[in-house]
Amino acid sequence: MKLEMNRAWNEAMALIGANKDVVFVVAGVFFFLPYFGFMLLMPDATASMTDPASGERAMAEMTRFYERNWWLLVLLSVVQGIGMLGILALLTDHRRPTVAEALKIGVGKVLSYIAAYLLVGLGIGLLAVVLVGLASLASTAAAVLGVLVLIPLVFYAFTKFSLVPPVLVKEDVGNPFTALSRSWQLTKGNSFRLFGFYFLLVVALAVVMIVISMVVTFLFAMLGPEAMVFGSGLTAALMNAVWATAFLAVLSAVHDQLGGTSHAQISETFE
Repeated sequence: MKLEMNRAWNEAMALIGANKDVVFVVAGVFFFLPYFGFMLLMPDATASMTDPASGERAMAEMTRFYERNWWLLVLLSVVQGIGMLGILALLTDHRRPTVAEALKIGVGKVLSYIAAYLLVGLGIGLLAVVLVGLASLASTAAAVLGVLVLIPLVFYAFTKFSLVPPVLVKEDVGNPFTALSRSWQLTKGNSFRLFGFYFLLVVALAVVMIVISMVVTFLFAMLGPEAMVFGSGLTAALMNAVWATAFLAVLSAVHDQLGGTSHAQISETFE
């Protein structure tokens, strides 16, 4: 089946609209609040970056910050993984779970979700060792060529395995290998169209986020450095929640389309 991008976008917005109350609550709890709290932990490193003469010091501060708080990043990833899978459960076309049921699904699938993408990361890491690490032993030019080959392969892998989350939730798959295989199968014949769709979506949302962030940061900056840090964190967290919700709805709609779920079936769940 050929991917219809306009149809996928329209159905994604319909999914959000039909479930907006519960979806926004889950997005707020699992994407906005944790990310906002994490952003507020980085005021010193952020402030140091505003001084062009202290680039190395800023980098050192950021490195120390992540070394001290790596466990927070892991926890944040797990929490957002549960939220992501929970939202997909709320957007599903053949079940109408409550928020509690959706989060239970998220908790039950999060380890499979993490395992699947660890496998993808491991594969990309091995490719990097072969294409870049070994090539660098030959010459700098060979290493650069290896990087140029690796980048499109990473994007290709992201596209081919992008449907793992909806496969785990909407098809009730628990095996990460099965989820990876199913995502690969669903995207077959549509990989380049799908990548183009994701790319356009990322660019459009990035432009909107940048404009909003610049305006909000400027307004908060007028109130002082501390207010600017607060405003930057608030904006980043809000944009994170909006982006995650929109992208998950798109993944759900793409899965429905490539998986053969008709528009009529989806519409019936909203009646």
